[in-house]
Amino acid sequence: MHRSTNLLRSFQRSFINSSTNSSHALNNRLNALRETMASSPEKIDAFVIPSEDAHQSEYTAECDNRRAWISGFTGSAGCAVVSQDAAALFTDGRYFLQASQELSGDWTLMKQGMPGVPNWKEYIIKDLPQGSRIGIDPSIITVGDAIALEKDLASVESKLVPVQGKNPVDQIRKDRPVRPTHPVVDHDIKYAGKSREAKLHDLRLVLAQKGYDGTVVSALDEIAWLLNLRGSDIHCCPIFFAYCVVTRDHAVLYVANADERLSAQLRSELDDHVQIKSYDSILDDLQSYYQKSSDNNKRFMVDPELTNLSIVQALGGQDKVVFESSPITIAKATKNEAELNGLREAHKRDAVAVSKHFAWLSDQLRNNKQQRLHEADAAQHLEDMRRQFKNYVGMSFDTVAATGSNGAIIHYQPSPNHSAIIDPKQIYLCDSGAHYLDGTTDITRTYLFDGQPTEFQKRAFTRVMQSHIAVDKAIFPTGVTGYQLDSIARQPLWQDGLDFRHGTGHGVGAYLNVHEGPHGIGGRQAYSQVPFQEGMVVTNEPGYYQDGEFGIRLENVLIVTRPKNIPYRFGDRDYLGFEHITFVPFGKRLFDTKLLSESDRQWINNYHQECRRVLEPQLVNDNQTLKWVEEETEPL
Repeated sequence: MHRSTNLLRSFQRSFINSSTNSSHALNNRLNALRETMASSPEKIDAFVIPSEDAHQSEYTAECDNRRAWISGFTGSAGCAVVSQDAAALFTDGRYFLQASQELSGDWTLMKQGMPGVPNWKEYIIKDLPQGSRIGIDPSIITVGDAIALEKDLASVESKLVPVQGKNPVDQIRKDRPVRPTHPVVDHDIKYAGKSREAKLHDLRLVLAQKGYDGTVVSALDEIAWLLNLRGSDIHCCPIFFAYCVVTRDHAVLYVANADERLSAQLRSELDDHVQIKSYDSILDDLQSYYQKSSDNNKRFMVDPELTNLSIVQALGGQDKVVFESSPITIAKATKNEAELNGLREAHKRDAVAVSKHFAWLSDQLRNNKQQRLHEADAAQHLEDMRRQFKNYVGMSFDTVAATGSNGAIIHYQPSPNHSAIIDPKQIYLCDSGAHYLDGTTDITRTYLFDGQPTEFQKRAFTRVMQSHIAVDKAIFPTGVTGYQLDSIARQPLWQDGLDFRHGTGHGVGAYLNVHEGPHGIGGRQAYSQVPFQEGMVVTNEPGYYQDGEFGIRLENVLIVTRPKNIPYRFGDRDYLGFEHITFVPFGKRLFDTKLLSESDRQWINNYHQECRRVLEPQLVNDNQTLKWVEEETEPL
C-alpha cells in the first residue's frame, strides 16, 4: 500500500496514544455526535460512518477519516454505526486484534465473518428498533448501498435519511484538515503504454455501443488511469481528488485549483481533449445538464459500487441513469505490454533494494548485538534503500515491520516514537512496497535471524510456503475466478487445521493503487464475478497468525499469463497460469524440510536460482548483500 510522506500516517499510528484522542476525548466526540444527530432537521436515530470518502477510496485523506476520528480505530477497513445508546464498529479478520486494542469501552467490536455476527447493513435492519431513522451522508454512501438499504429498511418500517448539508461528524470536528490539493502531473506514455486520447476513444465506443449518453467517473484511480495523470492527494496513493464526466463528444475534468496544480504545458496538452472545471461544480453541472436537456431518454451510465448517491440525485435520480460496472475497471486491471514490462523492471530493482535491506538487518541483528534496532528504524532503512533506485517515487503503503507478537497484527504499523525493539530470536514479518514511475511493488517476507524456531513455527511456515507454491503453480481454464482458486491456496494449511483471516491475493496497479480491483484471490463474493484475464496482476500472500506470539506471511506479485506446453485444450478452452515477478529469497531457517515434497523442494530451489540470476548482476560491488543472497538461496 504507499508512502514517502510519513507525517500523515504518523498521525494515524499515534492516534490512540495522543492525549487529544484519549478514551475520555473519544467519549466526548460520541456524545457530541449524538447531540448533533438529535438536533438535526432530519432527527436521525442512528448515523452510518463508512471508512470511504466520496470516491470510495480504500485509503483516505485525513480530512475524510471520519470513522477513525470518531472511533479511534485506525485500520483501513470498517464501518461505524452510532445510535443514541450504542456504538458499533464493524471490521474484518485483518483488524480484529488491532481494533480490540484501539477501541474504547464505549464501542462494541463486530467481527465480520464470525458466526452469528451481522454486517453493518444487517445490524441497522435487525438490531436497531423498528421505525428508526437511519442517517447517511449522500456524498459518501454508494448509490448501490442506498437503494438496497432503503428497500430493506422499509420491511421493518425504518427509513434511510440522507442528511442535508454538512456531515454530522464534520460539524463537531473543529480541527478537520483541509482537502489536499497537491500537484497533478503527466504520466509518460512510455510507462502508460496508451495515450489518454486512445483511452477516451475506447470508453466512448462502449458508450455508443450501449446507447448511453455519457458516464461519470468517480473512482480516483480510474480517473488517473484514463487521463494518464498522477498526483499525491492521498498518502501513498498516486492519485488526486477529481471527478470526470465523459460523453460521446466531450470530457470534463473537475479538479480544485487547476491553475496552481497543473503546469501550463499539461493544461495545454489536456485542452484538446479535456475541459477543466472546478471540483465543487460537479453537482451543479450534472443538474444543469438534465434541466436543459430536451431528450428525457438521455441517460448516464454509473457504477453503483463506485458512485455516491449525490451524483445520481444530481442526474435526476435512479430513473435517469443506468447502473453498470465501470468499463474502466477491467481495462485498467488488464495491463498492456508497456505496463507489464514496466512492472517487471520495477520489481527487479525493488528486489535489489529489499535484499540490501534484509542483508543489512540480518548483519546488524546477528553481529552488532549491542545496537538496539527498533521496528521503525528497519522501516526507515528499507525506504532509504528504495530511494536509491531509478524511477522511485514513494512507498506504496506504510511498511509493516513487526517483531514477535506484533506480526500477529495483520496490518500492524510501527509508530516512529514507540515501536518495539527487534528481537533476532523472534519471528520477524515485513510487508512493504514502493511506487516507481514504471510500476508498483508489494512484497512480504518472514525471517528468523537468530536462535532456533519451535517445531510448530517451522510447520506453520512450511504450510504457508506450500500454500504460496500451490497458487504460483496453478494452471486453470479461462473463466476461473480467484474465488475458486482460494481453496487451492488454503489446502496445505487446512491439512493441519490452520487458516488465515484475509484474502490470498489482491490486484496491483501499474504505478497506481497497490490494492486494485476488481479481481483477487479470496472468499469475497465479488471475486466470484471476475474471471482472471491475461495481463492481470495479482498478489500471492497466504499467511498464518498466532495471536500474541508471531505472524507469517509470504507474498509475491504475479502476472496472469498463458502457460506454454499445455498438451490438451478440453472443450476448446484456453488455459492460464501465473508468472512471478518478485525475486527476494524466502530464507531457510524456518523450513520444516520433512514436510516438503520433492516438488516443493524443486520449486523453492528453482525460485532461489531465479533470485540469484536477477540479483547477482546488480550486486557486483555489494559483498554484504551478495553473501546474504548466496546463503539464503543455497539449495535445500
